[in-house]
Amino acid sequence: MILNPEILTILLLDAVFAFFGIIAFVLSLKIALYWDNDATTQRQYQLVKQSYLGAVIIKYILAIKIPLILFFIFTLDQLSNVLNGAMCAAGVVNATSYGSQLLVLKIFNLYLFMYWLYLHQADIAQETQPYTKKKFLLFVVIFFPFMAEIVLEYMMFFALDPNALVDCCGVIYSFGSESYFSYLMNSLGNRFFVRMFYINFFLIVIAYVFRRAILFSLLQIFFLILAITTLITFFGTYIYELPTHHCPFCLLQKEYYYIGYVLYIFLFLGTFNGIAVGFVPSSKEVQEKYYKRSLFFLSLYILIVSFYVLHYYYLNGVWL
Repeated sequence: MILNPEILTILLLDAVFAFFGIIAFVLSLKIALYWDNDATTQRQYQLVKQSYLGAVIIKYILAIKIPLILFFIFTLDQLSNVLNGAMCAAGVVNATSYGSQLLVLKIFNLYLFMYWLYLHQADIAQETQPYTKKKFLLFVVIFFPFMAEIVLEYMMFFALDPNALVDCCGVIYSFGSESYFSYLMNSLGNRFFVRMFYINFFLIVIAYVFRRAILFSLLQIFFLILAITTLITFFGTYIYELPTHHCPFCLLQKEYYYIGYVLYIFLFLGTFNGIAVGFVPSSKEVQEKYYKRSLFFLSLYILIVSFYVLHYYYLNGVWL
């Protein structure tokens, strides 16, 4: 295990989150089982009081966990200076068998946490709080991947060996490697994914024009997958100005002006608000805000990645 201030901070926060998460889970389970909005019993009165406590605990746990993913990635980037062979966070993620699983779980939880927060906001916006039971039942479900993330985080950091030799991002994201990523790229090529990326955004705009909420939300999921894929295979190479560099983590380094943080934040905000359109209960006015936020952030994302491609062509007169 490698001990540094960043890792100790994450592990300490994880212990605090686990402690309060267990309390919130017990409260949520009671509310999910026994809540009755129409009841006037003593138990319902107690559940109402407990619901405020549980909601506050959950709200602050999830609200803090969301930005912490950026600190987690920053920590991985710092660890790349310690592990032999690692050039960026990609090498650290690949240094143990838990890294990739943890990163995928963190992204999955990111959307779950935001969904709970949006549902909570929709609930408290109405006097009758119609979604109280639903949001606490949702936390009962969220609790398990939430705890799994904490356990995996401990396992990953304890498994790190400072003396081990790890692969750099050039090896991990090479088209010549034996990974599934390499197989997919060699089979379909990056042009296919770039076309699908722009077509998907066009379909999202069409879904917005005709106000097809469910279709709009489902297209966001495909857009997220295509955006990450094309960033690795195509757009990233123009940011690096190097056709063989496909790492999604080096974008977070100061040599590239931390543009990765901007892109990933825009991508997350755009896709999540898009998913919220169809799956978070809300009034037409609030839903319209979700529509506009999604299109705003996705448009910014597309403008930035497209700018790098066009700027490179303008300066050099050729494509990579």
